[in-house]
Amino acid sequence: MRVAESDGKLEIIDRSEPFCLIYGALIQRAWFFSLLCFALGCSTHSYETRPFFRQEYNAQAHGRKTLFDHLVELDPGTFKVTVAPDYLKDPPARVALLPFTDVGSANFVVDKIPLTFRNKEQRMDWAWTDAQRLRRALQGYLSEREFIVLKMNAIDAVLQFRGINTAEKLSRVRPEDLGRWFGADAVVYGSVKTYEAYYLGLIAAWRVGVEIRMISTADGRTLVEATGSRYDTNLLVALTLEDIIISSAENLLQLRDINLARSEEETCREIVHRIPISKELEQREEQAALDFAENSDRPSVPLSH
Repeated sequence: MRVAESDGKLEIIDRSEPFCLIYGALIQRAWFFSLLCFALGCSTHSYETRPFFRQEYNAQAHGRKTLFDHLVELDPGTFKVTVAPDYLKDPPARVALLPFTDVGSANFVVDKIPLTFRNKEQRMDWAWTDAQRLRRALQGYLSEREFIVLKMNAIDAVLQFRGINTAEKLSRVRPEDLGRWFGADAVVYGSVKTYEAYYLGLIAAWRVGVEIRMISTADGRTLVEATGSRYDTNLLVALTLEDIIISSAENLLQLRDINLARSEEETCREIVHRIPISKELEQREEQAALDFAENSDRPSVPLSH
């Protein structure tokens, strides 16, 4: 900065230099302050060593709806799961999910009114699609548990090889025979009961309902039987006529496919979380893994010639 004296007054001749210097000094101080705060933060918040294999809270209750959740989400759906009294005495380890059936109309239904008019081929494809979505969701949540869930494509390949391609043909096969074909301790039958949407302007919802049965392949008795439905509801509040029209149009977004997928997954999650956890199966899996690890550490013995 250059300053000159004129008539006893000081005048700044070059005004660009001081601003550059001040701006550069501010940047330097900001960087210094940031680095200082980072260093102090690292020193005062040191990383805490947290080991694995600790106690897990709410392992079975997490993700399961409470009465408060039903009220908040306007979900009147209920689930009824019946478990055999002696289920935990001999729980199934290997489980095979058979193809699900869809007993609905296989059309896009809103307020009980079909909005699509599909031909027979299209209805068969859509019924298979809806059933597979629920079957796949149930397989995912069962796989998170202590069960060994067999691959669906392998099960379907065996059934196709046997010429079983309808629910009627499948119902005529004994569970004991299915268990022998798949090497499974239990088979799961499923049926999609409800698969529809509701729309009344300010309120819109998906409803997905399913019924499943887990049958023992040793004696054909029912181990688990479950039925229920899930509502994914969205309610908008509007007071004026203009707001009602805008909110009603906006509520159509509730009928997106992603919300339907969430309803499918939550329906299956609610069922699986009601099946008691078998500590015996968990211990059996742990022991098998330990035995395998112990044998893998042993040196191999060369064959004698």
